[in-house]
Amino acid sequence: MNNIIYVGRNMTTFTCKQHFHEEWELVYCTGGQGRFEFEDSTIEYNSGDLVIIPPHVVHANNSDEGFTNIHINITDATFNFKEPLLISDDAEQHIMGSFKDAFYFFNSDINSRQPIMAAFGDLIANYVTAFSNTKPLRDVVDEIKSNIMQNFTDCDYELDTYLRTIPFSYDYLRKLFKSEMGMTPHSYLTNLRIHMAEKLLCSPDTVEQNISEIAYICGYSDSLYFSRVFKKNFGCSPKNYAAMHSAGA
Repeated sequence: MNNIIYVGRNMTTFTCKQHFHEEWELVYCTGGQGRFEFEDSTIEYNSGDLVIIPPHVVHANNSDEGFTNIHINITDATFNFKEPLLISDDAEQHIMGSFKDAFYFFNSDINSRQPIMAAFGDLIANYVTAFSNTKPLRDVVDEIKSNIMQNFTDCDYELDTYLRTIPFSYDYLRKLFKSEMGMTPHSYLTNLRIHMAEKLLCSPDTVEQNISEIAYICGYSDSLYFSRVFKKNFGCSPKNYAAMHSAGA
C-alpha cells in the first residue's frame, strides 16, 4: 500500500502540458505559484501547497511567474477521495520535509532504500489524510464567505481590514479559505463583483447606465481599475462586452 514508484522535481518551470498518470500524483510546490487546469475545474496553488491528483485525471500545470516542485507518484494509495484536492502544509512544513527526504532516498544509491521508501509512502499518505480531514476553522471560512457576500457591493469595504480582526494568522486564514473554496478570499471577492458586473452589462434594464455607475454598483469606486479587472477576466473592456451582447440580443 502507498507504494512510491517515482519521485522527481521541477526546477523553475512555466508549463507542463496536458497529461495524466496511471497512478496518484502528489505535487508539492516548493516555490512560486501556478494553477492546475482540469477538464472542468482549476486549482490555484502557492509555495507550501500540496495538490493531490487521482489516477487518470487529465491535467496541465501552468504558471505566469514559474514554479518549482517535488512530485511523487504512488500506487495502491489509501486515499478516500476521487477528485483533485489541495491542502496546505503546516507552519513547521512537515509535508515538505517528508517530500525532500523521499526525493533524496529515492534518487540515492542506498541498498536498503526499499523499506525506507515504503515508510515514506505511508507517512505521506497519513499526512494527506490528517491534513485533509482536519478543519478546525471551517466555521471561520463560512464566516469570511458570508461577510464578503454581505459587503462586496460596498466600495468602502476593506477585506484585509476585516480579515485582520479575526484572531488567527492572516496567512493561515488565507490558505484555509483557499483549501476549502479553491480560491483566496480576495479572488472570491473579485469573482462576486465581476460576475455581477457581467450580468448588469448584459441586462436590458441597465443598458442606459454608464460604466462608472455599473462599477460603483459592483463595489468599485475607480472605474478605470474596474475596467482593467474586467478585461483581465473576460478579455475585453466592459464597454465592448456590453456592445457585443447588445448586438447579439
